[in-house]
Amino acid sequence: MNTLQAIVLAIIEGITEFLPVSSTGHMIIASSFFGIAHDDFTKLFTIVIQLGAILSVVILYFKRFFQTFDFYFKLLVAFIPAVVLGLLLSDFIDGLLENPVTVAVSLLIGGVILLKVDEWFNKPNDPEVSTEITYAKALKIGLFQCLAMIPGVSRSGASIVGGMAQKLTRTSAAEFSFFLAVPTMLGATAKKCYDYYKAGFELSHDQVNMLVIGNIVAFAVALLAIKTFIGFLTKNGFKVFGYYRIIAGIILLLIHFFIHPLTII
Repeated sequence: MNTLQAIVLAIIEGITEFLPVSSTGHMIIASSFFGIAHDDFTKLFTIVIQLGAILSVVILYFKRFFQTFDFYFKLLVAFIPAVVLGLLLSDFIDGLLENPVTVAVSLLIGGVILLKVDEWFNKPNDPEVSTEITYAKALKIGLFQCLAMIPGVSRSGASIVGGMAQKLTRTSAAEFSFFLAVPTMLGATAKKCYDYYKAGFELSHDQVNMLVIGNIVAFAVALLAIKTFIGFLTKNGFKVFGYYRIIAGIILLLIHFFIHPLTII
């Protein structure tokens, strides 16, 4: 990976992190197309730069992020499932990160679900629909988020759908998904960095620069993407993202099976 490729991946990350289209999946596919070696540093890079994008949430929602202790305990409850499953399935997840076909299938299935999610859960006249997040709802949202350990599923998409399944409004579910992303990606970044150094790897000067640049670019792009997404989601729902995922998934599968196998080098 060179610096230009790192910037391109960071732009993709910043745009897609908060959209229900899977940022990790898009970076895996982009890496495949660009011929980027999917070595241990590339795996580290695709995780660590997500932290840069996630920190944009703290800036944009500064006043709302620093709330009561009750709010942080709810985030902790929602975060616990990712911690447990992340530790148990670390090697399995690493294997999935090397498979673009997994991403394509996940995009396709997730797209079909997004076409139906508003029909299933978004009922404005339902008296049970609210903005309140209880501990039980937080835990269930955290369990939904774990589906995103499969590349292509989308962390934000899974947790937003999980929130709507708990009778939250689209906006409330999306915003809680953003807040939940902060501890989730902090934990994922710390775990990935620990594993990297535990395996005996060291970062070169160029690699450190790529990580710094990648986080800065992802952060800046995500600042623009979050507000745009919330506004669009509130007015239009998920169908556009569903159609996008279905089309992208089909195209990727056709390319892989009939034109040229998608491989992570």
